Amino acid sequence: MSKAPVRTDKTCLNCRHVVENCFCPNCGQENVSVRKNFYHLFVHFFEDLTHYENAFWRTIKNLITKPGSLTSEYLSGKRMSYLAPIRLYIFISFVTFLSINLLPADSDAVTVNMNEQTKVGKIDVETAKKNAHNLVSDLAKDNKIGKKEADSLKNFIASVRKKDDDISVGFFQDDAKTLEEYDEKIKEMSEKEKPSAIEQMFVRKSIELNNRYTGKELQERFFETFKHNLPKVLFIYMPLFAFILWIFESKKKYYYFDHGIFTLHYFSFLLLMLLLEHLLSWFFLITGLEGYTAVEVIYSIIVLGLLFYSFYYFFPAHHRFYKTERVITFFKGIFIFMINCFLIILVLTGMALYTFYNNPLGEII
Repeated sequence: MSKAPVRTDKTCLNCRHVVENCFCPNCGQENVSVRKNFYHLFVHFFEDLTHYENAFWRTIKNLITKPGSLTSEYLSGKRMSYLAPIRLYIFISFVTFLSINLLPADSDAVTVNMNEQTKVGKIDVETAKKNAHNLVSDLAKDNKIGKKEADSLKNFIASVRKKDDDISVGFFQDDAKTLEEYDEKIKEMSEKEKPSAIEQMFVRKSIELNNRYTGKELQERFFETFKHNLPKVLFIYMPLFAFILWIFESKKKYYYFDHGIFTLHYFSFLLLMLLLEHLLSWFFLITGLEGYTAVEVIYSIIVLGLLFYSFYYFFPAHHRFYKTERVITFFKGIFIFMINCFLIILVLTGMALYTFYNNPLGEII
């Protein structure tokens, strides 16, 4: 409550409703003077900041140490003491993926080193290919080789690539170096031997990209795009996760909204564990401690502990919120966990294929 003087006028400035006490019964706005001095603004700012900070740390503490209790308390009506579930998820998601993009970890440092090596290798190969192409052209001009032989040599030179430079997509791969060569192979196949239309589509895309970019360039941009789209995928997948919970739990006791709140808290916890693991990796990288065996063992133990707790967390959270017997919770949780693992793999695979085919090197979608 603000310490500013209460207005003598009993008409709410926000909704024009009659205000008998300090707060409007219609919209909740405090009936105080609009014009405040700097002291009141300063104090009000720190009151809001302190309230938000206390609510934030209280929410994080309960989220980590008391699986499922945050959802139970929120749905029981205790909402002012904690951050709203959607606000909590958006905040943790933003901080997590911002940290992943801004703070380098071991894998990022290795990628940078590999990219530098790839650039040098690419320059050498491209220079050699250009020189060889010019040499063949000169030989053809001097009539030392025929036009047919010159064309064959030029096609061979164009197909030469740096070792391990090509990229394939799972089973969608072929030894053809150009689209024309691949089309000729398809024409020579019988109807039974021909690959499916989807496989042909991805093979053609793979050949096209291999002829334009190095494998390292393609992989780097692909994973960058994939990483930027991951928060969207998780956000889209949450309603499906809540729907699976709705299928397995009582329809009379719990609404879909209740499962949605549980899902928001659970996914917020998973993102928080991901953030802790990344910050830990970043800390070991910048301090130079990753080279010490004892430190690496400690790091591995901590990471394994985070992974185990992330897996274990669902079961006490499920038991505490849905109030089922522990044995039933365990077997039901295992089944729900398996279904969601299968579905999330399908979603991530579909996202990976979509990213590769539509936008592996374009702008982040």
